Amino acid sequence: MSEWKQTALGDLLTRVRRKVAVENGVSYPAVSVQMYGRGLGEKEPFVGGVSKYTSLNEVRENDVVLRTITAFEAPAGVARAEHDGTHVSGVFITYESDEKVLPEFLRLYFQTPTFWDEMRNRASGTVLRRKTISDASFRAIPFALPPAPVQERIVEIIGAVDDQIAALDGEANAAEMAAGAIAESMLADHAHVRVGNHLDRIEGGRSPQAVDTPPAEDEEGVLKVSAVVAFQFIADESKTLAPGTKMPKSAEVQAGDVLVTRASGAIDRVGAVCRVPSDVRGGLYLSDKTLRMVPAGGLDPDFLVVAMALSGVRRQIVMAASGSASMKNISQSKIAGLEVPMPELAEQRKVASTVLSMRSLGGASRAEADRLRQVRAALLSGLLDQTISIDTAELEVV
Repeated sequence: MSEWKQTALGDLLTRVRRKVAVENGVSYPAVSVQMYGRGLGEKEPFVGGVSKYTSLNEVRENDVVLRTITAFEAPAGVARAEHDGTHVSGVFITYESDEKVLPEFLRLYFQTPTFWDEMRNRASGTVLRRKTISDASFRAIPFALPPAPVQERIVEIIGAVDDQIAALDGEANAAEMAAGAIAESMLADHAHVRVGNHLDRIEGGRSPQAVDTPPAEDEEGVLKVSAVVAFQFIADESKTLAPGTKMPKSAEVQAGDVLVTRASGAIDRVGAVCRVPSDVRGGLYLSDKTLRMVPAGGLDPDFLVVAMALSGVRRQIVMAASGSASMKNISQSKIAGLEVPMPELAEQRKVASTVLSMRSLGGASRAEADRLRQVRAALLSGLLDQTISIDTAELEVV
């Protein structure tokens, strides 16, 4: 460990400017940099004559790319092969790295809370969303550089964990796809009816004053849109009610509720349906963007969740949604008007049991993947701050 060299990012990075003049009518593939070390991501291409930029900067494989705005989000990443030849605007800085540091090792460093804290502390400006970091401040960030063989071993260790996570995610996705295919097959020959014909009612919530942090056990909260995803209720995705704010008892979330999102910034999240588990905490309330669907006696609640996720029903939801590109909505009346297959109650229960059993297999794999992500984060931080030895880490991974 004593062979690690204390240096700064600037000693390992050289700023590069590969200016490209923007020509009218020409499309230039583009990338952005995601927060907290999540790497580079595609974005809409720049088009000459449409984009406001007259020049761009070209990105090459293994470049370090820094987004200077919203620096508190630690937006730095390393370009992969698929990013070679893409472009960024003037709010980004690109660097070539010294041969003493592996690009993959830098990519891991950008994923650590140590780096995030350095970026947050060095960001300047009075408006949070516009806080920036300068080239000099970024290059001054301290960095512990291990010998190349140590870098390689750390990259291999974390890569092995990443492979396990990817395999588990693959198993989860396969199980969920199989569950969807089973549902489509079991319901293919059943007639479709308006779902509203089999509901007692649809109930909504309110948009109260709230603080954007999850409520403590003794606090009340209102659901965020992200609390409801297909087949899953996430209680922590809620906001704490502001002091003195009251919600009607009728809007409180209850065990067994079937919830649906009325509005979301992403169309694939509009009309997402889940059932609230039996162990839900009290004091959580529907917002104006989440609705409760109350089934009538001949409609099984679990079947309703399955039916609302069918591909044909999803297409109806997309067609029925209105609003801007940044916020799509579906009204209660349009939800009630969706047509779903409706077998007899006994068959509904059989379908729901089969589909949810298959999805539970995927859920177990996804939970294990999430656990491994937490292990990975702790392992990476420990390896880079030298509190975990490489030999110990390799034994744990194996």
